[in-house]
Amino acid sequence: MFPKRLSEGYQSFLEGRFPSERSRYEKLAESGQSPEILIIGCCDSRVSPEVIFDAGPGEMFVVRNVANLVPPCDPDSESSYHGTSAAIEFAVNALNVKHIVVLGHASCGGIRAFYDDAKPLTKIDFIGKWMSQIAPVAERLGPGTGDRNANIKRLELAVIEHSLQNLMTFPAIRRRVEKGELELHGTYFGVATGVLFLRDPKTGEFHPCLETGAPA
Repeated sequence: MFPKRLSEGYQSFLEGRFPSERSRYEKLAESGQSPEILIIGCCDSRVSPEVIFDAGPGEMFVVRNVANLVPPCDPDSESSYHGTSAAIEFAVNALNVKHIVVLGHASCGGIRAFYDDAKPLTKIDFIGKWMSQIAPVAERLGPGTGDRNANIKRLELAVIEHSLQNLMTFPAIRRRVEKGELELHGTYFGVATGVLFLRDPKTGEFHPCLETGAPA
């Protein structure tokens, strides 16, 4: 049976948001989408880009995977990593987005599982194989402190940096960034606090987007 929560939510959409944005939906259906922003976020149900950025239909092109990872551009690889790469290729080369935002977040289950060397959920271990991409990131960070939560947060931030670096391995992205036609942004969302941190491209440090005074 179709989940009642979804049918009720859809009914609410039909009676509320859809009528107020009907003309926008009709225009999008006729002319297609032309978002200027690509969001690369995590699958985590607590971190919805459309909700965090209060976005309307057609405003953002969103791709989500476990731990907001961007694999390096490797067209000759036979790996199964090309789903995210395909979305990036479409957003950059077909939609001509002007901004790419990597949206990481606190309490990331995938990164925590990697940090804790968690047991596979299945024999196939899709999660473990996917998260193995960040092994070099963890190695570069070196030994952590005695604070587990601090160590995990440090890895979460490093994964954002890692994804930004891998974006630059895509020739079209590098070319457009160097021409000033495309900007890359790193962000980190505090699930419990709602605080959004932006990465300073000059220092690599993360600072609150707005001066809310709340911790991550």
